[in-house]
Amino acid sequence: MQFNNFNSADFLRDHWQKKPLLIRNPWKKWHNPLSPDELAGLACEDHVESRLITQTSDDWNAEQGPLPETRFGELDKSPWTLLVQAVDQHVPDVATLIEPFRFIPNWRIDDVMVSYASDAGGVGPHFDHYDVFLVQGLGQRRWQVGGMCNDQTPLRSHDDLLLLADFEIVDEWVLNPGDMLYIPPGIAHNGVAVGTDCMTYSIGCRSPSRKELIGSWCDDLLPHMTDDDRYCDPDLAAQSNPGEISANAIDRLHAMVTEKLADRDEFARWFGQFSSTPRYPETDWRPEEPIEIGHLRELLTAGHPLLRNPASRFSFIRESDDRLLLFVDGDCFPCEGERIALAELLCAQNQIVVDADRIKSDGAVSLLAELYNRGGLSFDWG
Repeated sequence: MQFNNFNSADFLRDHWQKKPLLIRNPWKKWHNPLSPDELAGLACEDHVESRLITQTSDDWNAEQGPLPETRFGELDKSPWTLLVQAVDQHVPDVATLIEPFRFIPNWRIDDVMVSYASDAGGVGPHFDHYDVFLVQGLGQRRWQVGGMCNDQTPLRSHDDLLLLADFEIVDEWVLNPGDMLYIPPGIAHNGVAVGTDCMTYSIGCRSPSRKELIGSWCDDLLPHMTDDDRYCDPDLAAQSNPGEISANAIDRLHAMVTEKLADRDEFARWFGQFSSTPRYPETDWRPEEPIEIGHLRELLTAGHPLLRNPASRFSFIRESDDRLLLFVDGDCFPCEGERIALAELLCAQNQIVVDADRIKSDGAVSLLAELYNRGGLSFDWG
């Protein structure tokens, strides 16, 4: 999939995290990469996250997957919506939808959620804390957008869905196959299927909260701290009131905490691992048989391209001109010399043909072998 009529620089300047944007069919040639039956099949799998939203009158009910195959035959004429998360990890053609959005950093892109809705089906007015690109795959959907929301915005009482108590429509459009709507974080929106066979692909972006960053960073720091690293005040002087916690004591206590949190290099390494952790880290993508370096060299010499696992997350942090840290699926791989350019290539492309010089390099091939044996690379994800 490639864009034909979309200026990413203009988009980032004028719309990214600022205001919604409707883009009429920006693709060179749009084709729907997944059939409704294939999506329903995924929703029946144990290892796939899915939900079925059914509507009765003005109420919504949510069922968590996996769904029994017979469930779809039991649905009546009431509107319903099937949502399947991270479909890009299971269907290579859906994974290609992400590639045109690589003007956004890898670590900010989450996954592709796919929805199928019957006539008038939807999930109700809501807002998200992240950016999302809504691509119409099949049929039509009417999208309505409202104002800015936050955690204080009133919600309807519902155990499973975060539905807005009030939704005032500011603008609306009907999207046809290939059309795309960008929604910034916090903007209220509501999508309703117009007719049957309505499929929508949601390319979502990750946006960690301050709460999540601080909590996870501290959780990582704590195991490395010792009980004998304690407060001390060898210059303690008598004070007029023993009940006072002095400014000097507060300064020392505060420094004990902030000195650890302020270590930028340690934070960078932690964040690279944190942000590259797979959405479903419990899934084992390792090959049945580890590949030997000699065999890997033979395959690379024959011109076989290596493919990144669609479920893997690749990114890097440059420490200096002659060293960078490659992060793949929550692990850190320090890279120097010939490994630097290879790491940059792995992060920039989802398919690489390794050139002759890199094939001869023991450092480069050993890195590729390690990533292959961990499940981050393969010669075939189809």
